[in-house]
Amino acid sequence: MRTGCFAREGADMVSADTKSIIERAKRLYAEQLRPLLEPQHRDRFVAIEPESGEYFLGDTFDEAVKSARARHPSRLSHTIRIGHRAAFHLGGLQR
Repeated sequence: MRTGCFAREGADMVSADTKSIIERAKRLYAEQLRPLLEPQHRDRFVAIEPESGEYFLGDTFDEAVKSARARHPSRLSHTIRIGHRAAFHLGGLQR
């Protein structure tokens, strides 16, 4: 028996609503925003609010999120680092 602060196997730590927001934002990025943003904004952050389709650029994660929250305080957005597979890289070498 394992103890500690690990989620039980098979448990979702993200709600279905949040998963939907993430999926829709990723789809908007892949289908519409990637070709628009990657040539001139690589390495910046973009917070995407999928319900409106609006996006908010920032030089930092916080800038992008704060801009999205200022415009849509009651909605969730999903933040992506432009031109990267993940918003943050933890340890190891970046490729």
